[in-house]
Amino acid sequence: MTEPARPLDVICLGRAAVDLYGQQLGGRFEDVQTFAKYLGGSSANLAFGLARLGVKSSMLSRVGNEQMGRFVRETLAGAGVDVGHVGTDPRRLTALVLLGIAGRDDFPHIFYREQCADMGLTADDIDGPYIASSRVLAITGTHLSSEPTAAAVMKAVALARAHGTRVVFDIDYRPVLWGLASAGDGASRYVASRAVTARIEPLLACCDLIVGTEEEIRIAGGAEDTDLARDAIREVSDATIVVKRGAAGCTIYPAAGAPIDVPGFPVEVLNTLGAGDAFLAGLLYGHLAGAGWQRAATLGNACGALVVARHGCAPALPSRVELDEFLLRADRITRPDRDARLVHLHDATTTRRPRSDLYVLAFDHRRQLEQLAGSWGLPLDRISRFKSLVADAVECVAGRVSYGDRLGVIVDDRYGEAVLSRMTHARYWVGRAIEIPGSRPLELEPRNHSGLPLLVWPLNHVVKCLVFYHPDDPLDLRLAQEERVVELHRDTAELGRELLLEIVASGRGHEVDDTTMARALRRFYNLGVRPAWWKLEPPSRAAWPRIQDVIMEYDPHCNGVLLLGLDAPESHLRVAFETAAPFPVCRGFAVGRSIFGHPAREWMRGALPDEGVVTEVAARYERLIDVWRGLRA
Repeated sequence: MTEPARPLDVICLGRAAVDLYGQQLGGRFEDVQTFAKYLGGSSANLAFGLARLGVKSSMLSRVGNEQMGRFVRETLAGAGVDVGHVGTDPRRLTALVLLGIAGRDDFPHIFYREQCADMGLTADDIDGPYIASSRVLAITGTHLSSEPTAAAVMKAVALARAHGTRVVFDIDYRPVLWGLASAGDGASRYVASRAVTARIEPLLACCDLIVGTEEEIRIAGGAEDTDLARDAIREVSDATIVVKRGAAGCTIYPAAGAPIDVPGFPVEVLNTLGAGDAFLAGLLYGHLAGAGWQRAATLGNACGALVVARHGCAPALPSRVELDEFLLRADRITRPDRDARLVHLHDATTTRRPRSDLYVLAFDHRRQLEQLAGSWGLPLDRISRFKSLVADAVECVAGRVSYGDRLGVIVDDRYGEAVLSRMTHARYWVGRAIEIPGSRPLELEPRNHSGLPLLVWPLNHVVKCLVFYHPDDPLDLRLAQEERVVELHRDTAELGRELLLEIVASGRGHEVDDTTMARALRRFYNLGVRPAWWKLEPPSRAAWPRIQDVIMEYDPHCNGVLLLGLDAPESHLRVAFETAAPFPVCRGFAVGRSIFGHPAREWMRGALPDEGVVTEVAARYERLIDVWRGLRA
């Protein structure tokens, strides 16, 4: 019988938290200095992982009315998870977990879940039509540990049974969350408890799928032997039982028929935390797509293998493209974290923010504005004031048009630090210049080894780097510039920052023809540089197909090309836009002096008031947007 179509595939009921992962590896947890902030909680990880694989998932939980709660909700929504049933608890705080990687088999973690928001879930939060809208309800054992949340779980399960929604139970047993281990023993995975078994047992008969480690099967079945515990579960439940066996893979016990052993993947383990959430995401992805248990479990094991090789759980969860690539070459990959193609696919399909066309006002100019201020004897702090007026113009345009989410800015922190903060908080697309203006060979601010300075940049700042580069440059110059770009690309990839690489080839003593830019891009791609964005001088009509072909060959997940202006008049930019608009790889523009150049000159010499700058810059900016949109349509 064909399953009726439903708006959702999986509702995930349970823990939604923030994970703070120690960034110093291999030492005592007491000595960790810095932490990386990720989405956490087994149910939230599952919803997030399913969404990355293209499954329509929804989260049923609560978060606090504070910044961490907003982070959880925004992170889930950003991955495509439905968050319409993530409530905001007015009194409780979002749960936190501190986690470390102290050694090969040593993963300390401390749960901060005293009166936390997700444990504020009650039966009143459970809505019948919502449960009926999903093919699957996925629940976890932690929410059986208190009477109010257990009542919410059992109500949700009863509604699921009434509406034909399948019930998946991830046992997810953490003794510390049941009060059976000390706060410092959060890594403990098993303490025998008749009370816990008694709380779990009534649920087992209602399940279609039960998933757990050997320790979790023992607590659910109430026996110290895994086989005896599994038999005890079978006595009360017809559910398919999946026993996770770590690196060895898993064993599936259908309600009828022989067990199915599915081997794991031999990868080098960095961190086992979150592997179970990844496994269940892959298993359900395959199962919901109609795969048999052997194939579904293989997908689950592969997802787990990818996660254990990386730092953190949620950020390590794979996309469908990445998962497919791993399965194609799994017999040759023991370090997924060091496989260049896998690393790139993970970055390109999970951390890059997909965008439609962008309309970027670039005013990261430093040298030109310094020269302009100097010509009128003005102090350099006037440049900061001018950049603030340009930001006013951007906000003026955003207030008048319906495509504000496509507006962006490129700014520097030498004179635009206040603007950067303002535009970031307003959630514009923000590019931030890192090159020293005019440097050739390329030099970076504040120092050439850029990794540590980038750590203090907000995560959503796109690292913009301009390099004056021609593929026919003298060898020493070319190699020096390439080395700097390669190092910058590695830093941005390692820190999860997007890179926008701007190339200007003209005016450097070499002819620029229809092949120049394609050759330049191919050279950087061959060096392993795959930026999220390219920013290019307007190519000729004959050059565009070559550029597009190179990008599609090396990085079809590239966000695309933004056109720069080089202080060209609007009439010239219109021609460039007409040439570029038919090519999908061009995703808009990042233009500066063509928009603000004239107002800057007039303002610096005292012929244009502040409000005049805002009005003229906004008008020029909006005209260019209208031209691009008209041609694109």
